[in-house]
Amino acid sequence: MNTVEWRVMPDAGAVAAEAARRIAAAAQDALAEQAAFRIVLAGGSTPEAAYRLLAGYNADWARWHVYFGDERCLPADHAERNSRMAGRALLAEVPLPLDQVHAIAAEGDPETAAEQYARVVAAAVPFDLVLLGVGEDGHTASLFPGHAWDPEAWALAVHDAPKPPPDRISLGARALRSTRQILVLATGAGKREALARWRAGGDLPIGRVCDGRRFTVLLDEAANPG
Repeated sequence: MNTVEWRVMPDAGAVAAEAARRIAAAAQDALAEQAAFRIVLAGGSTPEAAYRLLAGYNADWARWHVYFGDERCLPADHAERNSRMAGRALLAEVPLPLDQVHAIAAEGDPETAAEQYARVVAAAVPFDLVLLGVGEDGHTASLFPGHAWDPEAWALAVHDAPKPPPDRISLGARALRSTRQILVLATGAGKREALARWRAGGDLPIGRVCDGRRFTVLLDEAANPG
């Protein structure tokens, strides 16, 4: 894999399939060298499609450790929690030990949850693979444009998010950058402008996270800025 790669796929389904293939390959490569594979999962419809495909792979699931790039401050059993989505699509479908799924306790006080997850992350890094999405405004995880965040924070509480719910927990840029590789998924025409701004050097959260790191962007034709 190149240090920086932008790969255009025909459609969102192709992006999901290629993402699943690359995640499985990253796990296999990591486990050939070390005892565990540490992955950070993203929310969103395209990652969810990738997880459903990934569940069909014959991976060494017992050696995976799963973390989350962000979480919505909602009840633990709420359908819109990223951990619930990943559970439905992947984690409940494979023989992965429950104590190796490191969910964010976002149902409680956001600051307390961020402090707790920061300790979990600090003990886990470097990750092997961080999976990210990108929003129409260039946000990634729950790091939004116009919001200030501590660049040294492993995790942080996010308030006044521009999309509901307003309160969230996000890994900080320091954590998202502490990885062997980053895989960004972007599909749909709504992402085209943000991707164009990113490639042109615009100051966007996704750019701050990926700048200087080894990353791949998988995008579909609709999102392709040309």
